[in-house]
Amino acid sequence: MNIPAELKYTKDHEWVRIEGDEAVIGITDFAQSELGDIVFVEVETEGESIQSEEIFGSVEAVKTVSDLFMPLSGEVISFNSELEDAPEVVNSDPYGEGWMIRVKISDASEVDALLSAEQYKDLIS
Repeated sequence: MNIPAELKYTKDHEWVRIEGDEAVIGITDFAQSELGDIVFVEVETEGESIQSEEIFGSVEAVKTVSDLFMPLSGEVISFNSELEDAPEVVNSDPYGEGWMIRVKISDASEVDALLSAEQYKDLIS
């Protein structure tokens, strides 16, 4: 299982890469493997400010639909539009080309509540 050490994680299996006052967010390798083949990624919250732990979108796999939860409060400033035509990229490259949203962080102190790679590894093992 791939769990990059430089990222932060949530108990809901989202990963977060902090880039200054912005965050890039996607789902973990564990999450995509549990979901199976992803056929659709829906994010209709671009331009909206969303609180931590609120739903920002959903991922549809062959057998299930799973909500996506906001790891940090902030404004969704962009959605990875590549996923509209190629949602399977989330399966093949969840931490790279399979990123989902970019967020302008509104409360930087929330970063401290996210899980480290070690803590996330303990959660899923």
